[in-house]
Amino acid sequence: MNPSKIVEDLLRGVVDVLPEGGLLDRIESAAQEDRPLRVKLGADPSAPDLHLGHTVVLRKLRQFQDFGHVVIFLIGDFTARIGDPSGRSETRRPLDAETVAENARTYTEQVFKVLDRTRTEVRFNSEWMSAMSADDVVRLCAHYTVARILERDDFSKRMKDGRPIGIHEFLYPLVQGYDSVALKADIELGGTDQRFNLLVGRELQKAFGVAPQVVMTLPLLEGTDGVQKMSKSLNNYVGLTEAPDEMFGKIMSISDMLMSRWYSVLEPEIAAEVAADLQAGRRHPRETKALLAERQVARFWNPTAAAEARRRFDERFAKRSLADDLIPEEARPGPLPAEIALPGFLADAGLAKSNSEARRLISQGAVRINGVRVSSERYSWKSSDRAEGGADRVLVVEVGKRRVRKFRFLDG
Repeated sequence: MNPSKIVEDLLRGVVDVLPEGGLLDRIESAAQEDRPLRVKLGADPSAPDLHLGHTVVLRKLRQFQDFGHVVIFLIGDFTARIGDPSGRSETRRPLDAETVAENARTYTEQVFKVLDRTRTEVRFNSEWMSAMSADDVVRLCAHYTVARILERDDFSKRMKDGRPIGIHEFLYPLVQGYDSVALKADIELGGTDQRFNLLVGRELQKAFGVAPQVVMTLPLLEGTDGVQKMSKSLNNYVGLTEAPDEMFGKIMSISDMLMSRWYSVLEPEIAAEVAADLQAGRRHPRETKALLAERQVARFWNPTAAAEARRRFDERFAKRSLADDLIPEEARPGPLPAEIALPGFLADAGLAKSNSEARRLISQGAVRINGVRVSSERYSWKSSDRAEGGADRVLVVEVGKRRVRKFRFLDG
């Protein structure tokens, strides 16, 4: 394929390419030299699962692979122990080696849901960083100035606000940049929040006599809250390993405005067509959102799982059906308390991850009992809770739009 056409395809959905024209130069030189480009993505294993936000960059990497190039998926097992300060208003808590190792294991399993295994090198930056001596680290630091480091927005804001910055945090962009030196990366990709770190890689490659990489940044994906970027720590994510029903339901819960944004980032090939159909009234927003959810589930599971997830969602929610055969039931023996402390109850039942999350869900009006929204953290029994003709008390508890459980309490 013509290099200009390849570049046109690769630039679709990209925010920045630095230097301007650099990508075309690399594509042309690779063709002349008959060698694949080395395209790098670094990811710190700060949490055990990848989510849809990660796939924005991963799918761009897959495009490079489809054009014959090699992807280096770099797991920052060393940098994770420093903590990436990007976008942080305070020092990130470094992770212990055991947690990093376990998270890294899940990354290597999940990344091939998107990438081609045969064209991927999986590397760990502890390979070279753990072997560095104190002298090596000092020499690395000598290649960058404090003034340049403080140009970072997050550092400069923290300095202005009087918030502390650890010396170790200054090392993070230097270590990430040195990864590009060690790997001789031709191109490095990252989210827009990584722009500074990626450019440090270019500078360090020059200092160490390596051809400076081309930097490409891609948009960050907002989480299900529609406000902050997708993150497990903010509980606004859709995980790649989540069950099809959970993945489908989470996507159906987003706002119509966020749906349009997700189409532009996750489905750029059809985003313009979908937007035009919505504006012309040829598509209903709910059906459009269901299409987005079904495509994502199909991508990370399979088309059959996606279709089944959509069917079950329609049965339970679109048709307002809470049929007995669709709701998991749990029997609980008496004696019964006069009232239930809901935060602990929801957390113990697995309907919330913690007491604090349960309190937040209750305050947001996301919890219903027997079809009635609850606003108090304590639930008292009502006569309607007793099953007809028996001593059982039955509660159908709904948390959000996806988690439903029936509890049958038995007097005795």
